[in-house]
Amino acid sequence: MTTTVEANRRPDYDPELQRIADYVLDYRIDSEAAWETARLCLMDSLGCALLALRFPECTKHLGPLVEGTLVPQGARVPGTSLRLDPVKAAWDIGCLVRWLDYNDTWLAAEWGHPSDNLGAILAVADHLSQRRLVRGEAPLVMRDVLDAMIRAHEVQGVLALENAFNRVGLDHVVLVKVASTAVAARLMGADREQMLAALSHAWVDGQSLRTYRHAPNAGSRKSWAAGDAASRGVRLADIARRGEMGIPGALSAPQWGFYDVLFSKTNRDQALKPEDARRFSLPREFGSYVMERVLFKLSFPAEFHAQTACEAAVALHPQVKGRFEEIERIVITTQESAIRIISKSGALANPADRDHCLQYMVAVPLIFGELSAEHYEDAFHAAHPLIDELRERMEVVEEPRYSRDYLDPDKRSIANAVQVFFADGSATQPVAVEYPIGHRRRRAEGVPALEAKFRHQLATRFPPRRCEQLMALCRDQEQLEAMSVPHFMDLWMI
Repeated sequence: MTTTVEANRRPDYDPELQRIADYVLDYRIDSEAAWETARLCLMDSLGCALLALRFPECTKHLGPLVEGTLVPQGARVPGTSLRLDPVKAAWDIGCLVRWLDYNDTWLAAEWGHPSDNLGAILAVADHLSQRRLVRGEAPLVMRDVLDAMIRAHEVQGVLALENAFNRVGLDHVVLVKVASTAVAARLMGADREQMLAALSHAWVDGQSLRTYRHAPNAGSRKSWAAGDAASRGVRLADIARRGEMGIPGALSAPQWGFYDVLFSKTNRDQALKPEDARRFSLPREFGSYVMERVLFKLSFPAEFHAQTACEAAVALHPQVKGRFEEIERIVITTQESAIRIISKSGALANPADRDHCLQYMVAVPLIFGELSAEHYEDAFHAAHPLIDELRERMEVVEEPRYSRDYLDPDKRSIANAVQVFFADGSATQPVAVEYPIGHRRRRAEGVPALEAKFRHQLATRFPPRRCEQLMALCRDQEQLEAMSVPHFMDLWMI
């Protein structure tokens, strides 16, 4: 009997990895809209981080693993006095930015929050800059940070356009890990081989399941998962920068690669059939598309698919206040993605469960005319049984046009409509909102709202004079871009 043994030839790196690496290393960003939006994104993300410091469930995670550890040239965590190694600093900053579900958003086949990568970017840029200063070299400047943000947004966002990781049970923070790995490696000075190695390790790494984002297991891990992914990206970039070999077929290796193990329709008892194999779709070249079109949460700390529903509920509040006992039913018309991700009935176990419940996020503004982070807390919820009473009267239905426009690359709407029906047969008019105020189509009215949000968030942590200093700095594109990273980070410490 004769057997044939295939030669053990090490393959070239997967072409998808090469496309990402070449973009991150070589692309020249010349879009003024991207640079300006990156500045707005930096403002918004740091403001969200400051607001999260008000919540003990978040702050209990912050700080060194060994209490009292002092790190020379350690990366600073904004709004605190912490100086940490860059891996833990990336974790802490990412956790703060993401905790309240109030930072920017990208919606496509996959969802996510590209500013989650800021933890890795700021931590690495601050640490490297301090090391440079010690050696008598020039530090990085904030334009380098904005540059890294644009690239991280693009990697995460383009990979999300047509690749639904949620459909195979994976959480979107896999894309945070990949994007953070790429931009951290670039900041560290990686060459092409090191960049490819780093990216390959990000894909071959264990990946988070979406279990903690969905009923009945929704919980607070969803608030720190992105920080965890960003910190892992820093670690993997450092490993590759030290010369660790890569895994060229991390995506495509038969049976053992990411595609066959985690991204295809597999059966434990059968070999993968060719028709079940899947590869990433990259429908456009990497550039600055994502940063230019990213969505901001400006009115509500709520999962983005519910933003327009909350806006509609606020508009209906004057018509229904004082008539809650007369309400027979409430109809929420929405997109398919919202139904799949955040429509839920029954008991809600914790704040993380509530801010991923479409019905809860409509009930609160219907009753109170607003929705804030405090409205998700246990004490508030326990004191207002009317919220669950209204939830029980809600119907959620899909509007096919909303689902189509959600995926239309020229629209990217996130539409919802709310209508209230009363027991006497009367009803409000349906209030429909197709584009939230944080959408690119509403940027003119959105920028003042973003600045107002930022000003409020600054005031939760800093005295008035510091608030005005930070506000002025972050509104001045030229001054911000020219400032050294260490000087910028100094201004955010207490």
